[in-house]
Amino acid sequence: MIDELTNELIRFISSFTSWESTVIRSGDLSVSEVHAMEILGQHGEMNMKNLAQKLGVTTGTTTVTVDRLEKKEYARRHMTQADRRVYLISLTEKGIEAFKEHHHFHRELTRESLACLTEEEAMQFDLILKKINSEIF
Repeated sequence: MIDELTNELIRFISSFTSWESTVIRSGDLSVSEVHAMEILGQHGEMNMKNLAQKLGVTTGTTTVTVDRLEKKEYARRHMTQADRRVYLISLTEKGIEAFKEHHHFHRELTRESLACLTEEEAMQFDLILKKINSEIF
């Protein structure tokens, strides 16, 4: 059972990664940049530490990603009034549009995935993913 499930997880992750790379390749963004934009698009502006935590990477890695997003005019950072050492990162209008476009692709993939499940299976799948994400990730 463990080996079979491991193989299916690897197959799913590989297929998803390949699909996402194909979608992203058509634009000027990297996978890490799109992931950062996905977090900012869903959660709104946040500081570097929180963005890094949500991405599961170091703040140094996140700084490089945000630098590239700023250079491409997808994101901006600004100091907070309360603590001038803290920068908040947010999407620009260009970034919001790119987020919406990419998020649309994710929603379509989810629709396709759910189309092969019954309503009960879809609800179970949702509960299982939530449990795994909350307890492991």
